[in-house]
Amino acid sequence: MLTLFPEERPVYGGPVGPEALSAKISLSHGSQYSTAVTVLYYGGAPYRGVARIQTPDPADALEWNRQMQKLIRFAFYRAATAATGQTPAWGALSGIRPGKLATARLESGQSPRSVKATLEREYQVSPRRAELCIHTARAGLAVKERLHPLDICLYIGIPFCPTRCTYCSFVSNSVEKSMHLVEPFLEALTREIQATAETIKRLGLRIVALYIGGGTPTTLAGPQLTQLTDALAAQFDLSHLREYTVEAGRPDTLDQDKLRRLRQAGVTRLSINPQSMEDHVLAAIGRRHTAEDIRRAMELARSEEFPVLNMDIIAGLPADSPEGFARTLDQALEFGAENITVHTLSMKKGTKLMLESSEIAASESVAQMLDTAISALSGAGYRPYYLYRQKFIAGGFENVGWCRPGTESLYNIAIMEELCSILALGGGASTKLVTPKTGRITRIFNAKYPYEYIENLDKILASKEQIEGFYQQEVL
Repeated sequence: MLTLFPEERPVYGGPVGPEALSAKISLSHGSQYSTAVTVLYYGGAPYRGVARIQTPDPADALEWNRQMQKLIRFAFYRAATAATGQTPAWGALSGIRPGKLATARLESGQSPRSVKATLEREYQVSPRRAELCIHTARAGLAVKERLHPLDICLYIGIPFCPTRCTYCSFVSNSVEKSMHLVEPFLEALTREIQATAETIKRLGLRIVALYIGGGTPTTLAGPQLTQLTDALAAQFDLSHLREYTVEAGRPDTLDQDKLRRLRQAGVTRLSINPQSMEDHVLAAIGRRHTAEDIRRAMELARSEEFPVLNMDIIAGLPADSPEGFARTLDQALEFGAENITVHTLSMKKGTKLMLESSEIAASESVAQMLDTAISALSGAGYRPYYLYRQKFIAGGFENVGWCRPGTESLYNIAIMEELCSILALGGGASTKLVTPKTGRITRIFNAKYPYEYIENLDKILASKEQIEGFYQQEVL
């Protein structure tokens, strides 16, 4: 519904009929088959969608619910596409991780060609999106083969930014308003680092990827960054580390001193995220830097010889156009970034973008932007290696990480494919404990904002005691 009727929200139990945009969905079960029927009223006319499957075993409650949800979704999808005349790029697939379907089928022994055909035929996924699924699923399986049950990723959340972007829903505080919290936050984080390091050591876990995100970690001053990286190096055994990433998303937070400190600390992957190289678009999203600042930051980062540089860009930003987006992409390619992540704008509740009137790109323009990205990046030798979607994402599209061969981000693949546990520290951090055999996820959430994090640190440390119990029961 959100894909095909993006302006609508569901109201349950209301009147159904030609006088309003409405739908009635029924589900029935026979001795052999279960059937879902949707009658959808659109423009005063009824449209009917029907889906049928062989009735699953009711004794398996999880499988029963999964199949019934799928059945209802297909019936609604068929009625809605008939009514609107639109076929979404992802067809009837919903959810954050569409690639998981491809991964499961590849693991069962199906060929990539067979899986792609299934996505296109059964789920009506467009050929280009089906191809993205196959590429990212194979990248995930390649990483999975190299992971040991005791391998983990470590995430450090720094919830501070210079200013808040209009589209942002991440946990971050503007340092203009919360500078006084930075030092006490770092003191609290150091305590969490020490406690978590002791747990990791007792369990014999191996950190294979370390990711410092936020917020914008490089909002911290140079000595504060060194304080953090020194604490991590002192407390954790990083001898198994394959990747060390720091988000330096805002070029106005970078200088030569900070970059040199990060490189000397062992950082191997730096993310500089322009989002756009169009100055009027940057102004529209609340950024206080220019495209020239981004060029300067990339030159400084190259001079410090980081092995991998990532650049994030966003399709569908306010005041942007397909032509402007193409110029941004061309410049990212000119910079030679090893990773280029193409996001689609997600119109999330509570963001300034949704609260204030802004010029949002139409779905057709977003589709053109993303098609341009797929063609340009593929043509330049980049390959998609991770993929996810978000609720309220413009046009129902996707976010894709592209890379030059051999420069895939282990952390990004691990978190999106849920291949190993991710122990998360800091403000707004979410620990995900993955049961190796079943893939079941256990989550532990830290307090979101700096003040709450500092005030509730003892409770946070107590909650992390679940990690040891999880590993004793599920892994060791």
